[in-house]
Amino acid sequence: MPSAAERIPIVIIGAGFGGIAMAMALRRAGDDNFVILERAADVGGVWRDNAYPGAACDVVSRIYSFSRDQDYEWSTTFAPQPEILDYIHRVVDRHGVRAHIRCNTEVVQARFDEAAAIWRIETTAGACIETPVLISAVGLFNRIKIPDFPGRDSFRGVQFHSARWRHDFDLAGKTVAVIGNGASAVQFVPKIAPVVKQLYLFQRTPQYVLPKSIFPGTGEWDDWLQRRRWLRGLARLKIFLAFEKFVWRRKWRPQARLKGEAGFRAMLAAKIADPALRAKLTPNYPIGCKRQLVSNEWFDTLLRPNVAVIDTPIASLYETGLRTKDGALRAVEAIVYGTGFTPTDYLQPMRITGLDGRDLNAAWREGAEAYLGITVTGFPNFFMLYGPNTNAITSIIYMLECQARYIVKCIRALRARRAAYMNVRAGSQARFIAEVQRRTRDTVQAMTICVTYFKNEFGRITTNWPGYAFEYRWRTRTVHPRDYDFVGRAP
Repeated sequence: MPSAAERIPIVIIGAGFGGIAMAMALRRAGDDNFVILERAADVGGVWRDNAYPGAACDVVSRIYSFSRDQDYEWSTTFAPQPEILDYIHRVVDRHGVRAHIRCNTEVVQARFDEAAAIWRIETTAGACIETPVLISAVGLFNRIKIPDFPGRDSFRGVQFHSARWRHDFDLAGKTVAVIGNGASAVQFVPKIAPVVKQLYLFQRTPQYVLPKSIFPGTGEWDDWLQRRRWLRGLARLKIFLAFEKFVWRRKWRPQARLKGEAGFRAMLAAKIADPALRAKLTPNYPIGCKRQLVSNEWFDTLLRPNVAVIDTPIASLYETGLRTKDGALRAVEAIVYGTGFTPTDYLQPMRITGLDGRDLNAAWREGAEAYLGITVTGFPNFFMLYGPNTNAITSIIYMLECQARYIVKCIRALRARRAAYMNVRAGSQARFIAEVQRRTRDTVQAMTICVTYFKNEFGRITTNWPGYAFEYRWRTRTVHPRDYDFVGRAP
């Protein structure tokens, strides 16, 4: 590391929704002395990166937005990616956050110096930054996942991940393979299918894809409320309570799941007359096992004459196409990977080193865990937004705002005690994780039949919050000193 280091009181990593929420919370608390390090050339996180055709939010925009910034005139109930990115830019400028952001600054590692009570941060450019308070806001969906198929490097056509869309390559008139049928694919496949010559959709697992109309915030009454500025708060509350009702139903009315599955099968039967195709599209796992997908166009798109659903596993790629395990060859000119991300690999590829040289990736080798999803024992003065077990059945923006407020309170507690650092107690973290795992064991997602990004290779659910969103807000309302050790004296 360079000998000369820049000293900054608070450093935030990431300028997506999480980093911006943190910055706004700090500014509201009167703290302007912080910097956001952003590896890309602009703000926006996933909404900057995911610019594929049809990219949009699958949560109603009235709640997928900051609670204090509800004046944006969304063109649709589920806002498209360009509008969300525009909204982020407006919020950044409105709240004076842009001056704090350093783009094109990627963090390689951060090491805690216990004697100095300082985090030493190193960037890819070799710069060194020192800070007593380090906050990660890198999120879950920033590392793309591309299966390592044999022969992938031999393919001579164009191939790319949906989060790295090749806007310079025109798919019109081409024969295209799409690998994956998750949240991104259900949005971009209906947009490219009408223009390509032939689309082969390679599906590993059929999905429950439901129409947008069944989700909170999509009714006529919701539309009436949202058209009136003075009632948007009520519209937002109505949506929030509807999501909380989903949690209640999941916990107290398990028969609702069976009703939902029956409703989906009835809808599928009405849309898909071909029994062979319908069998391919019928999930063999319970609804709620995976992320719920939303689309009004998906099944109609799969009925197009130029679209074929392939559920035979891919064996390999070759120079001009793909080979499936039944030996069939399909020549294509382009491959689009709709294969998602690696959300359980929190914070990677950054290396975070805490007390006694403890490596965070090693500490999390069997699954990421953190007290309230925010602090980790052995890593003092280190805080996270969108950390382990904070993905909830609501808008993640709501959860981020809860976390940002809690972190501000932690910083205040640290300074009020004039402590060198605060470290969450191992017992507090262990009790919290035991509770989360106990509560998630009874959920659909914990079933053995459930293969989902919600849980890691050891079968632990490390992403999802097991209860109500309001419960999380209540539990993050106060920093309890009994949960932390406040060590030393601040220099």
